[in-house]
Amino acid sequence: MDKCFVAIAGNIGVGKSSLTALLAQRLNWQPFYEAADENPYLADFYADMRRWSFHSQVFFLTRRVRHHQQLARSPYSVIQDRTIYEDAEVFARNLYEQGHMDARDYASYSALYEVFRHLLAPPHLVVYLRASLPILLRRITLRGRDFERRISREYLEQLNVLYERWAGSFTLCPVLIIDTDPLDFVHSAVDLEEIVGRIRDRCAGLSLPRGTL
Repeated sequence: MDKCFVAIAGNIGVGKSSLTALLAQRLNWQPFYEAADENPYLADFYADMRRWSFHSQVFFLTRRVRHHQQLARSPYSVIQDRTIYEDAEVFARNLYEQGHMDARDYASYSALYEVFRHLLAPPHLVVYLRASLPILLRRITLRGRDFERRISREYLEQLNVLYERWAGSFTLCPVLIIDTDPLDFVHSAVDLEEIVGRIRDRCAGLSLPRGTL
């Protein structure tokens, strides 16, 4: 394959970072990880979403733009853990719809996002990892992050609704949907190879110009 830009999308706890690491190792591609642990607002956000939602989302938005710039300069095939599109069209929208971000902040955030969205080249392929609510809750519990234990079932469920809506209407690049409920790609080489094969097939079918990003 020529250079390919693949972005891994999905809800909290679905396994994006794990799959990014495994794919990077398996395909010898360059990984770019979500900056969740670097977000200085994240613990405060989960404790008081209405107060800290705008701050947290702006941090993620600016960090994602920086990653896009690094992706554009990379001469290698790359894998991105979560996209700028999810930040705005799933997470920020959910915060606004649930009353955790007021209309003025949401309008300002959305205007900033639209500027970046038109400036940045989209990925060649988005891989959307789908998981049911019980699976997400189990995986979040297993990874044991203290601040994530405050996440409500309702919050995750609404994110799933918005993710399905977003994945079904996203048109900037092809979307490969993978149902992760029956898969254990972390511990099963067979499951991982199935995903690798599907990504290889989709990238090979994109007819990428050499050096394109």
